[in-house]
Amino acid sequence: MSLRLSTVILPYRRWHEGGRATWQRAEELGFHTAYTYDHLSWRVPFRDGPWFGAVPTLTAAAGVTERMRLGTLVTSPNFRHPVTLAKELISLDDISGGRITLGIGAGGTGFDASALAPSGREPWTPRERADRFAEFVPLLDRLLTEDTVTYDGAFYAAGGAQNIPGCVQRPRLPFAVAATGPRGLKLAARHGQAWVTTGDPKLYATGTPEQSVDALRAQLDKLGKACADAGRDATELDKILLTGFTPDRARPLESVAAFVDFAGRHRELGFTELVVHWPIPGTDFAADQGVFEAIATEAMEQLG
Repeated sequence: MSLRLSTVILPYRRWHEGGRATWQRAEELGFHTAYTYDHLSWRVPFRDGPWFGAVPTLTAAAGVTERMRLGTLVTSPNFRHPVTLAKELISLDDISGGRITLGIGAGGTGFDASALAPSGREPWTPRERADRFAEFVPLLDRLLTEDTVTYDGAFYAAGGAQNIPGCVQRPRLPFAVAATGPRGLKLAARHGQAWVTTGDPKLYATGTPEQSVDALRAQLDKLGKACADAGRDATELDKILLTGFTPDRARPLESVAAFVDFAGRHRELGFTELVVHWPIPGTDFAADQGVFEAIATEAMEQLG
């Protein structure tokens, strides 16, 4: 089974102070896709520092790259509305020449969940986030595939929303659905062209790499069942692992050999794409830039 290597570039650098050069270098290194996080802000040490918007960043990246795919990892309903998001995505897909993948998930707690909330309102519970996600994804699917959409739901509405001419990619740009629970996996099976996971968060602090592999295998089994229930072949979906959140942490980026070993084990599980964080000194994503670039240019060839 073939395996693709992609990267995620956090949007914390000014465009003219390293941001542009990073996206261009990612294409030079041959990454399949360069993603960015779609947050209003993120955790420490980024929480009180520069952090730029995902859609403008990807628009700029589309203008300085030619071949590499671009995407979010991930967008969520926390501060997005399907109608306005659809318009931005159609525009972005057009500007990029059809190179956009939408990573999308239910969202979590933190700044994204509270930035638009009235004072004193509690963040949505996991159930509320799942309820909104279950309505968000099918509506966004319609908005990206139909010229005009009218919809009145429990959380979202569209009053004759027009999205002409639609996406460059047909019938729409691909969805990479991040999910591990039954409702999210159902959405991935019905609407996704790819599925995204970061592994089992309960294992991050005290688990072992072997336990992580077992947990990922179980997630893949659940995805397969969700696909079967939806009357879909699970092999139709790409399986994407966003690395850096398993017990291995940054160890796979310590050498080309370490990464080849890590990648080989996860390819055997059925993953078709691994995403590594572009190195950021002084953070959990610190890595030797030279080793990182050697992994990008040599590891996939060694995997065969």
